[in-house]
Amino acid sequence: MPKKKKIHLAQFLVHGPSYHSLAMWRHPRTAYTKDNWARPQLYQHIAQVCERGLFDMVFFADLNYISDTFRNSLTPALRYAAQAPEHDPIPLLSWIAAVTKRIGLGATFSTSNQHPFYAARLWATIDHLTGGRAAWNVVTSINGNQQANYGVERESAEMRYDKAHEYIEVCRKLWNSWDEDAVVMDRDNAVFADASKVRRIEHEGRFFKSRGPLNVVRSPQNGPAILQAGTSPKGRDFAAKYADGIFAIQPRAEDAAAYFADIKGRMTDLGRPPEHCRILFGAQPIIGESEDEAREKQDEHNQLVPLDAGMAILSAHLDYDLSQIPLDALMAERTEPELQRMRTRFLKPSGESMTLREVAQRHGQSVGLPQFIGTVKSVADQMEAFIETVGGDGFMLSAIYSPGAIEEFVDRIVPELQRRGLYRTEYQGVTQRELLRQDH
Repeated sequence: MPKKKKIHLAQFLVHGPSYHSLAMWRHPRTAYTKDNWARPQLYQHIAQVCERGLFDMVFFADLNYISDTFRNSLTPALRYAAQAPEHDPIPLLSWIAAVTKRIGLGATFSTSNQHPFYAARLWATIDHLTGGRAAWNVVTSINGNQQANYGVERESAEMRYDKAHEYIEVCRKLWNSWDEDAVVMDRDNAVFADASKVRRIEHEGRFFKSRGPLNVVRSPQNGPAILQAGTSPKGRDFAAKYADGIFAIQPRAEDAAAYFADIKGRMTDLGRPPEHCRILFGAQPIIGESEDEAREKQDEHNQLVPLDAGMAILSAHLDYDLSQIPLDALMAERTEPELQRMRTRFLKPSGESMTLREVAQRHGQSVGLPQFIGTVKSVADQMEAFIETVGGDGFMLSAIYSPGAIEEFVDRIVPELQRRGLYRTEYQGVTQRELLRQDH
């Protein structure tokens, strides 16, 4: 019998009151007060639970804006906590590193609003502070609200990704500006660092200039592991070239399989081994003692999302005011350029188009992540079937209430996956990149 492919798991988080689910903050099982979602102790606890579950990482998404895209008003995003507020997750990584030992620690940081020297220094420092467990989710900030906060105009996708390629190249040069053995710390001869092993980079490119060297010594991974979530052709090219891990949202297994094959094919064309980048598909597990109880939990959760909440978050993610479109319009038939990026999220499992009402409702419930609903056995069955169909590497999990849902998955689903030979039983490797590449 052929050896089963091991599933990789990561936990999706936001330093805010809601993740993918806009029901989360008001769910009766969520133990939030007005501000305890902002406190580091919650995320330390979550990371410790995920480390007990042998997850590859905890990963924080981040947006630097409160969206007014829907109806040209801040009110819907603020009323429904439609990914607002969001506190900066990067300071949390050090808090979490202090109470964990093996799990990777990832966060989003945009290339659009800071110079690459700052990013290289920041992420090299985080890689040191976490002992080589850092992961940087590289994004290019497509939203006009975010760019307005920085006083700049939104650029075309082509320009943004051209800049991002150079941005990463500058960071790599800076991370390489210190040799691994540059620090000698020779007390007798008063030599801390061997200057012949530290170099200026003298970068002068189309978009950036940087003299260097970096003033941070070479970090455990020589810079963090790189994460990406590109869906456009430019985004996929970027991910195939640089990413150690990809977070992908594809509601239908058929579309996930096509995405997986496309990225791995691009990697092969670039001469990168396909196993050097793990593609983790978003999933929202809902577990019950019985199938009926699980469906009741799903219904309870989904009904907590008002339609306007879904319209607000979908408008924000598309950067397009959906109040201009009739609620009964079939979304897969729309021709607006702004809507095409998420077209696979407009389809029912059968391939038929959903209406705007249906898409918005689902987006508020899970941002398009498939919900795996059932008993421990049936949820594990659904996960296994998805991977068999897709060929994918694993899942980025998203909770429907917090704390509680993550603990249920770790305590119940993880042992079932291990029993089936689908999941690791111990960590191997030390750095985030090593965890992602672990195959056994």
